[in-house]
Amino acid sequence: MYFRAINNDTYFDYYTIEKGDTLYKISKEYNINPTLLASLNGLNTTDYIYPGQVLLVPNQNYSYYITKSGDTLDTVAKTFDIGIDKLIHDNNVIYLLEGQMIVKKKN
Repeated sequence: MYFRAINNDTYFDYYTIEKGDTLYKISKEYNINPTLLASLNGLNTTDYIYPGQVLLVPNQNYSYYITKSGDTLDTVAKTFDIGIDKLIHDNNVIYLLEGQMIVKKKN
């Protein structure tokens, strides 16, 4: 999978894993989808996480989408319910390779 590194801390918060944490527990605490949390961190939902490990947690001011094979600018824009111009504005680079993270700033 391809993930574009974003050098902008406003997209994410950081969470340090504590003993007893699971991806599902962290997802519930931050009100996010566990599959998205795993994907953003290069993990599967079944992967082991360990105390001291740092995860990227999506900032609540953004919506996130991980591209799939066959996605187009039009299908991604429709997913976010925005125009293609706004989609391009909110993202520095869009390759539409499977596994690319695309963001949209919430209003």
